[in-house]
Amino acid sequence: MRFVWAVVAFVLAAVLIGAGIAQRTIFVGPSSQQTRVDIEEPAPFVLMDGDVLRLNPGAQKLLIRGDGEIFASYGRTADMEAWLSDSDYNHVSVSDEDELVVDHVAAPDAEGDTATPAPEEGAEEPAGRNPVGSDLWLDSFSEENFLTTDNMQLPEGTSVLIAYDGTKDAPDDIVVSWPLDTSTPLAGPLMVAGGIVLLVGLVLYVLAIRHQRRGRGPRRKGPGPLPTTQPIDVAALPPAEREALEAPGDAAPQEAPGKDDVEDAEIVDEKKSDGKTSMRGVRRPPRRRLLALPALGLTAVLAAGCSAESWPQFGDASSSPSPSPTVIAPENQKPPAVTESQADRILREVSDTLVQADEAKDIDLAATRLDGAPLATRTTEYTLREKIPDRPASAAIPTDDVEVVLPEATDRWPRTVLMLSKSTGDDTVPPVLLTMTQADPWSNYKVTNMAEMSADAVFPEVAASWLGTSLVPADSAFLSVPPNEVAAAFADVVDNGEKSASYGMFDELALNLATSIRDSRQTLVQGLADAGAAKTSKAAFDMKPTDAEPVSLTTLDSGAIVAVSVLDVETITPTSSDVVIRFGDNKEAKALTGANESAKGAETTYEFQLFFAVPSQGSSEPIRLLASRQDLVSVKVIK
Repeated sequence: MRFVWAVVAFVLAAVLIGAGIAQRTIFVGPSSQQTRVDIEEPAPFVLMDGDVLRLNPGAQKLLIRGDGEIFASYGRTADMEAWLSDSDYNHVSVSDEDELVVDHVAAPDAEGDTATPAPEEGAEEPAGRNPVGSDLWLDSFSEENFLTTDNMQLPEGTSVLIAYDGTKDAPDDIVVSWPLDTSTPLAGPLMVAGGIVLLVGLVLYVLAIRHQRRGRGPRRKGPGPLPTTQPIDVAALPPAEREALEAPGDAAPQEAPGKDDVEDAEIVDEKKSDGKTSMRGVRRPPRRRLLALPALGLTAVLAAGCSAESWPQFGDASSSPSPSPTVIAPENQKPPAVTESQADRILREVSDTLVQADEAKDIDLAATRLDGAPLATRTTEYTLREKIPDRPASAAIPTDDVEVVLPEATDRWPRTVLMLSKSTGDDTVPPVLLTMTQADPWSNYKVTNMAEMSADAVFPEVAASWLGTSLVPADSAFLSVPPNEVAAAFADVVDNGEKSASYGMFDELALNLATSIRDSRQTLVQGLADAGAAKTSKAAFDMKPTDAEPVSLTTLDSGAIVAVSVLDVETITPTSSDVVIRFGDNKEAKALTGANESAKGAETTYEFQLFFAVPSQGSSEPIRLLASRQDLVSVKVIK
């Protein structure tokens, strides 16, 4: 009966193990679900709504095949529609029946119609707009002939743009894929249970064999009944036979072998020298029964080969909740112009571009990332470096640690972002405070103000980057000083010192900067006196605001960070017509004017880029200086 139960256990183990293996092999379903996008009318771009990618649960994956460099990016839907507002494109969306719908959107003509006129014969095809490198994208990808994007999880309000270079029709072999649940939580338990049952069957089999051996197995059939015999008369036997029967035995009787000896004994035939054969028993060494080890090893192999998908998952499988923001955005709050990661990427690209432009002294390349005062000062710098070889280039913008990203919350253009960036590897590099502006959807961000932050300056509390802030109107009356009057107030402090009506409005750092500017002016006057030109020449100084609009962003204390620029003009003129102004050792004046002297004098202009923290109206706090930068803009000969 033990053999029967052992066979039953073996069969049951084979069924359990086979069922577990079958669940992970022949019965496992497909790992993904795919939907193809059918595009009938080609266009240079394909705009795919985020709803298409969220049509099924799970991480989205795009599979795009084409011929050439394939480009894909994702960003805010409104931004992408604005970027495509003057182009033909195919719009992929989801219908109410959860089916993909592809609509061809034609570019508007000059009169605002949506129909695109056919080009005349012989006319050149429009150049198209390349989407590669735009600051508008949250992220982008590009590959040759085949592009795949893994683990995309686009939030609400985002879309995907697919194209080549904007000049030829976009790829039309587009597949959206979602992962399917291929977990088999019973596979692991089934295989482990099969291994346990197999072990039980082996134990039963060993017990059955042992029981059979202890019972000595089947016995041979005994001999039949012997015939009846009569007593032997020993006296009647011959003398030789009678002596043999009556002789005493000299060998001690041998002990009958026990049961265990019979099991472990082995009968061996031995042939003696006289031709007779005798039989002797040889004890067999005991055998180690290790039949359980294969079963244990098989069970361990099956358990180790099962992944987490082969076991039931207990506990809460939902993702961990994200932390709630400490500031609640109002319902009508516009989205921030850039995300934090997007701003970091843009700043790195700006820094890299300026490094390349500085090395090549290429002002056209610098103009792709600079505007306003930074571009004007770079132009002068390149001119000076062309004529003064040993003049050092400007320091690169540090991008190691972007400490502050304060974007404008808006869905229109132009858009502004304020950033504070630091260097973590070089303590001698000061933090850089800058503002960047994007003029329209097709333009990249350009630096409009840039200055080095003082070590003693305290940056005000600002909103989180995901929330953004708003621009303050130039004539706002909600600040202690309107933004368009800050530059003039500081210029008056520089020119008039303590006599200025605005002297008490600024903090110690701002007053120290004004004092240093006045000291530099006095140094110039003293230099003329030391050269004996005090009576033959005179110096005049004037600081005034530039024509550029101030950039003002609100802070959490109802104040604002205001970026302004002022020009400091130094004019040196002769006191009589017989006197000329010689530039002497002034390399910058010679390089920018191309002359060594001037009969009517020279005008030198410096530009100061300044960042102030302006408090709200009614506050007792002063206007605090955050960052400043001085650059030579021009030297002109007065004619």
